[in-house]
Formats: sequence, C-alpha cells, structure tokens
Amino acid sequence: MSQRTQLYNVHVQAGAKIIPFGGFDMPMNYPKGIIAEHHAVRKSCGIFDVSHMGEVEVRGTDALAFLQKLTVNDVALLKPGKAQYSAMCKPDGGIVDDLLVYQCERDGDAYYLLVINAANITKDTAWIRSQAEGFNVEISDVSAEYNLLAVQGPKSIEILQTLTDVNLHDIAYYHHTFGALAGTDMLLSRTGYTGEIGFELYFKGDEAIATHVWNAILAAGAEHGIEPVGLGARDTLRLEKGFSLYGNDIDETTHTIEAGLGWITKLNKNGGTDFNGRSVLVAAKEQVVQRKLVGFVVQAERMIPRSHFAIHAPSGEKIGEVTSGGLSITSNKAIGLGYVETAFAAVGSAIMIDIRGKHVPAEVVKVPFV
Repeated sequence: MSQRTQLYNVHVQAGAKIIPFGGFDMPMNYPKGIIAEHHAVRKSCGIFDVSHMGEVEVRGTDALAFLQKLTVNDVALLKPGKAQYSAMCKPDGGIVDDLLVYQCERDGDAYYLLVINAANITKDTAWIRSQAEGFNVEISDVSAEYNLLAVQGPKSIEILQTLTDVNLHDIAYYHHTFGALAGTDMLLSRTGYTGEIGFELYFKGDEAIATHVWNAILAAGAEHGIEPVGLGARDTLRLEKGFSLYGNDIDETTHTIEAGLGWITKLNKNGGTDFNGRSVLVAAKEQVVQRKLVGFVVQAERMIPRSHFAIHAPSGEKIGEVTSGGLSITSNKAIGLGYVETAFAAVGSAIMIDIRGKHVPAEVVKVPFV
C-alpha cells in the first residue's frame, strides 16, 4: 500500500491527479495542468510537496570520516550552514543514489542531514548502515518525521520573505539556516531541482501544521500568481536544466564520470583517502570513458524522445539509448538526455533517435537546454 504525505488531503481537495510514485500517492498535476504549472515556476513561483523524499541524520565523532568514505564529494569542505550535492557509489562505481548532504548545528546538536530519493529510502538506509562498521556513528532514518516543501521561481524569495524574519537574501546558494516561517520552526535551504531561485523547507509536524504552512505560502503568493505544482512539471523543469533523475539517467549501472558528475567527484579529497568506488572512478578519469551522458535536441517537429528509445549514428549503427526525454515547455523543442558512445558525445555531433521505428535527426547540445 502506498504511503501518503501529510498534505495528501490538501492535494485531493485541490483537484490534483494522484499517481503512485516512489511508494507514495503523489500529485501528478493540478486542474490547470502541467504547462501552466511549468510556466508559473519559470515566470513567477510554484510550490511543490516533496515530503516523500527521505532524510537520514548522521551523528557521532566519526561522522565526517564515515561520510568521506560513503560519498564522492568532499564533505570536509562543508561547515555548519552549508550543503553539497553528492552521490553514494558501490565499490564498482555504480551509483547507489544521488543526494544532498547538509552540515547542521543547532543548540549544541551537531549532525549531518542526508536527503535521498523517495524510491530508494529502504535501499539507501540499508546501504548506509552496512557501511558504518568500524565508525563511531549514529544513523537515524527520520524520513517519516519531516515535511518538505519546495518553493521555486523568480518571485519565491519575495513571497517567502513576507512569512519570516530571517533575511532570505543573505542565504547563499547551497546554504541553509534555521528559523521560523509561517510561525513554524524549520530548516530553510537555498536549493532546488528546477534551476530557478528558490528554497526547500524542512519542518516537522502533523497534517495540521503542514497544511498551515502550505496554505500560508499559497496565500502570500496569490498576488504573484503562485501555483501548486505536481510531479509532471517537476520533471519537465528539471529536464530543461539537464538535471539527472535517479532511475532514469543514473543508477547502479552508471558511474559519476560517464554521467557528467565529475564535478562532484573529488578523487583527491583528504589527500587521496579511499572512498567507495574511488579506484574505478580514478581509472575512468584517467582513461577515455566508453560512453557519456549527453543532452540533445530533436530536429523534427512532433517527434518526442522517450526513455529507452535507441540512439543511432547517422550511418545507422546503435550507439546508445535515451534516458529522459520530452517537450521543452519553455522552448517548445523536443529535448532529451541519453548515453552515447564517446565518439558521438561532442557538442554539435549529429545523432539519430529511433522514434516509433523512424530514425529522426538530433544534435548533441550543451545543457542546460534553457
């Protein structure tokens, strides 16, 4: 049976189309539709219920050393109030999950907060605990305790500022602070999955508290055209920015170097201290990888690429596969991500997408698409 966030009844009452996602019943879209929701985020502001995401707290004297082994980014670069995007890999380099790592400190309580994908909560927490042998750490799966709202768009700070005394303009990208918003204590994080200005708000509380915060933000943003946004537009927004989706663009069969995540893979952190998958990733960095994740634009109208569609060279041989695809609502162009053989990965390369049995021309481009 699917789980439900504290805001499930709010979504139903708002007329949302509910679908199963990551083990939860989640809103796909609201009555105005995906296109309207997408434009609201790009032009004004949207609010997302992403409380299905998982949260894991890590404490203990070995917390830093443990996370240095567990993740590919350099956790030592963090300090209280900062966050980083990272990934957990298996010894063979396969990506267990991508995640956010926050270093938190409040009222003498110092800990790290890991934010993981909803569909991977059980798998991830088991993996994290399996790696903790020999480390003095306390690992707590607190996913069920947190509500998480994403407020994204050019008007997001202006809207949220009316609900808090915290100066949101002072919070830099990938930084966070603690404070009250809509009278509710929370972690305010300057992060998001849309490519727009915005915040992610982590707070605990029951259905009444979650509903109060949701409604307060909608009321504050009414004059700016704020819209509730579902998973449909969340996907179109992230694809336009070229952000990877776990289970589509990255998984345990891919590693961070071929996935274009070399920028978060710090091979020499702590003077080259080993971490899960490091030897494979070092070899991948030193050699030419066999394939790369690329962005592409289809050069034909009404031809939309979808996940698992084959990618071919102009001469006909198969060279890869689409991992994410769709219509860019902002540019009205068919776009996608996919793995191709390295020889075809350069920007400007001509490729062909097999769409319903027809080889349709496309061009490799630099992401983001918009």
